[in-house]
Amino acid sequence: MKTYIQNGYVIDPASRTEGKMDILIEDGKILKIGSDFAKEELKAQVEMGKLQVIDATGLVVAPGLVDVHSHFRDPGFTYKEDIESGSRSAAAGGYTSIVLMANTKPTVDSLETLQYVLDKGAETNIHIHTCCSVTMGLKGQQLTDMESLKAAGAVGFTDDGVPLLEEGLVRTAMEKVAALNVPISFHEENPAFIENNGVNRGKASAFYGIGGSDRQAEIDLVGRDLQIALETGAHIDIQHISTKEAVELVRQAKKKGDHIHAEACPHHFALNEEAVIEHGTLAKMNPPLREEADRLAIIEGLKDGTIDLIATDHAPHSAEEKAKAITEAPSGIIGLETALPIGITYLVETGNLDMMTLLEKLTVNPAKLYHLDAGYLAEGGPADLVIFDPKATYVAGNYASKSTNTPFTGMEFKGLVRYTICNGQVVFKRG
Repeated sequence: MKTYIQNGYVIDPASRTEGKMDILIEDGKILKIGSDFAKEELKAQVEMGKLQVIDATGLVVAPGLVDVHSHFRDPGFTYKEDIESGSRSAAAGGYTSIVLMANTKPTVDSLETLQYVLDKGAETNIHIHTCCSVTMGLKGQQLTDMESLKAAGAVGFTDDGVPLLEEGLVRTAMEKVAALNVPISFHEENPAFIENNGVNRGKASAFYGIGGSDRQAEIDLVGRDLQIALETGAHIDIQHISTKEAVELVRQAKKKGDHIHAEACPHHFALNEEAVIEHGTLAKMNPPLREEADRLAIIEGLKDGTIDLIATDHAPHSAEEKAKAITEAPSGIIGLETALPIGITYLVETGNLDMMTLLEKLTVNPAKLYHLDAGYLAEGGPADLVIFDPKATYVAGNYASKSTNTPFTGMEFKGLVRYTICNGQVVFKRG
């Protein structure tokens, strides 16, 4: 059956076009975008049951969102999340393409585990991709067989969750990914500057009477890895950037090479360390929420293009785990279902970004980095779309994820996903 989306305000960051247009979908592809549709013919198809109509009056129609930093905990930790539940959470947030991280159990460092993830992903109703780890078992000692893993379907490499400390190994890894033309993403936290991770060393750590994570932990490794990337030509992604100094390091490096990328998570541009004092372990994450000056610097980085990606770092944990003491509870929060509303509320409604630029960082930019056929709207292109009301109120809660670990529950935001369409099929609908 064909699908006809009418009266929507279409925004396509890839072509930098926007305006009131209709979209016709058939067989998983966009058949036509425009305003000169034969309405009588379409009406006849509706009457014959060959066409479903979605009235998008007052709504934004955009490419399906693309997240290049999600944890679905499968295999190994499926009590927190699994690929099926994670996919439902993604669809509820407007995401149609997801790139998973490799820190599962077992690690995605072998052809067998890679195939397991890809096979389970293929059974969902959105597009599931995955990175493989840079090193075997995330131990930072022996590189994985990157050539074979890429050939088998890995879209990139990362030891996310664990920093890579051996400089020579990092350089070799970057040389390999440069030759393979895939990105490598870095979790930048040097443990030499961390006593208790997940809480910023400053006001938040003082509140809890612990050592916390010093900002230098991020600054140190970001500086090292940007320099190696400039020397090797590797496409790198500085993950979940959290400090103003790291933003500036990326800003300067991007002037020297267009293969330098950085991502910001919604929690890092919406919250500061005060949230850890207020919400405890629900706001504990790696890297931690930092000072207000850091939050504002991240927003400036998003505004001037220093930070070209918005990624969720969707990190589910059980309620029992998060109920532990601040020094014992795991770090991380869920984020797929709140990312778009937080972006609209904290970036668009405040005048920091226009909707086109916000969507660019949520769609075409991450898709390009990972060479995905996603993140754009074009005739003949994939029928992966999100339809949302930018002015309606979204109250965070009632998640499709297995987990609920986030400080945003109960908060009100602007921006409500009404439909998520993937491969031409409605995979999420909110009345």
